[in-house]
Amino acid sequence: MLSPSSLSSPSLINCQSATRSRRRTLASSLKLNSSNRLVEMVGVETRISFESMVIKPPSHPTYDLTTIIKLALSEDVGDQGDVTCMATIPDDMEVEAHFLAKEDGIIAGIALAEMVFNEVDPSLKVEWSQKDGDYVHKGLKFGKVHGGAHNIVRAERVALNFMQRMSGIATQSKAMADAAHPALILETRKTAPGLRLVDKWAVLIGGGRNHRMGLYDMVLIKDNHISIAGGVTNALKSVDSYLEKRNLRMDVECLCAHTVIDVWLIETRTMREIKEVLEYASKTKTSLTRIMLDNMVIPLDNSDVDVAMLKEAVELINGKFETEASGNVTLETVHKIGQSGVTYISSCVFDNGDGALTHSVKALDISLKIDTELALEVGRRTKRA
Repeated sequence: MLSPSSLSSPSLINCQSATRSRRRTLASSLKLNSSNRLVEMVGVETRISFESMVIKPPSHPTYDLTTIIKLALSEDVGDQGDVTCMATIPDDMEVEAHFLAKEDGIIAGIALAEMVFNEVDPSLKVEWSQKDGDYVHKGLKFGKVHGGAHNIVRAERVALNFMQRMSGIATQSKAMADAAHPALILETRKTAPGLRLVDKWAVLIGGGRNHRMGLYDMVLIKDNHISIAGGVTNALKSVDSYLEKRNLRMDVECLCAHTVIDVWLIETRTMREIKEVLEYASKTKTSLTRIMLDNMVIPLDNSDVDVAMLKEAVELINGKFETEASGNVTLETVHKIGQSGVTYISSCVFDNGDGALTHSVKALDISLKIDTELALEVGRRTKRA
């Protein structure tokens, strides 16, 4: 059974480019066999299986999944425990409960759910017929847990909350990543406070890529930085100087646009900003790797978008840097944006349900039921099975 931990070491799907190879892993705290399966975790006496963790979480220097799981469990049981269980279920009763998908989508959070059950009671036996990243259909039983009834019910809601949120993110990420091709879809830092690693993990499971984890692992010069620094060139000079003096090698990304006020005025002004970046790079040794093209996707009255400005910007850059489109990205618009020639498209994990990835999550409906036949009967009646 999988033990909770601040696991890291992103999988190949988390490789964003050669310039992002800096992401650190915690391999020194894990022991892997030749199949890359975790057979032992330092500090944990029990030998554990790594089978359920098909896609590992992204790395973070301070984030601890154990702490997040314990906090979620603690807020549920409070200082009294599960009073309903104590009142209705004998202490020694054992049961078997089944995970049931109540709508179609990409399942995610299986590994995290297993961590939750292990945290509550390591003797619980959890089995899965699906793995993270698999497609599940409404009515499918895709896993089960056997053991003490009290502990199963105690872990149930926390495990499901993680799985439903992650599966919703993964499902949307899959749809966005497929539609964005050949561009690569990235999420942003617009994640639920305290759940950033969980949200970004779900994006990976769904087939998306991770943007920066936080403020610490990538320089991203945005409009406020540019304004305070006194312009694009000053901001770039400052970053290059800062990184050189401290012998740091990081991705540097420049946000080269402002909110669209007048499409013609902004198009000209934005092109001038990009030209300033290119002029600086032609005369100065810089570590800049990517230019973000913000709000160059112009919404039209018929719910379509105009990407002419975006294409012009990509042509102007002409492959000298990676490019990233941001703004007005939805499931309906992402394909057109992806055909513009940009390298990446960034979208918050969820944004009011319009196609973003992590900001306003539509959870995938999943339940854990002991009486699955009755649950399916009710589900069919309500068109949820």
